[in-house]
Amino acid sequence: MSNVSFKRVVVRRDVLADAKADAAVQRSLFSERGVFVINLVSSPGAGKTALLEATAKFWDNKFRIAVLVGDLETERDAERLAPYTSVAQLTTGGACHLQLPLVQRGLAALGDPELDFLFIENVGNLVCPAAHDLAEHLRVVLLSVTDGDDKPGKYPKIFRSCQTLVISKIDLLPYVPFRVELARQDALEVQPTLQCLTVSSLLGTGVAEWCNYLESQRAAMLAQRSLQTQPNHVA
Repeated sequence: MSNVSFKRVVVRRDVLADAKADAAVQRSLFSERGVFVINLVSSPGAGKTALLEATAKFWDNKFRIAVLVGDLETERDAERLAPYTSVAQLTTGGACHLQLPLVQRGLAALGDPELDFLFIENVGNLVCPAAHDLAEHLRVVLLSVTDGDDKPGKYPKIFRSCQTLVISKIDLLPYVPFRVELARQDALEVQPTLQCLTVSSLLGTGVAEWCNYLESQRAAMLAQRSLQTQPNHVA
């Protein structure tokens, strides 16, 4: 047996540090232009596209919005949204999440328009998207009542990485064993500052509250931008 020596090298650095730095730069650029970016994450079929349809209909051209739709294959969700808003398809070809370079290419495909809101509909997955910053200002996790009320405890990382929980498809509550308060409490144990909303995109229940919430979040971003551009501002 030959004498072979091994040396262990420990690198104490976040492997995603460069990607996070790039996302911070892109987020600053979005803020400077007044573009509020929302990253929607969920399991497949939780209702992200339906919520975006309802949002576009509710605002009815009040704001300049666009959607980047992430999917493994097909352009079906983008085709659903095209009648209501500007949309670009981001096809990952099998990857379970979006990354910033693909988002930037999608933005270029839209013609880099002047926007008030940019929605990123992430690939349906409650695991992989949690680790990837897409330069969003707000990360929203949708939890459908058909998913089960135990998901915050089973997939804590995605809930911990979000600022907002939207419980969707509440029109189905009479037909499924989903306890809204239990899901909310479970999520708050993971992320105590989580904002919680409930919606039915089909019936329009909660859509006004959702849209008003987004407007208030963008207003706060604009106020922060204004503060930072004032003379003698100290960060």
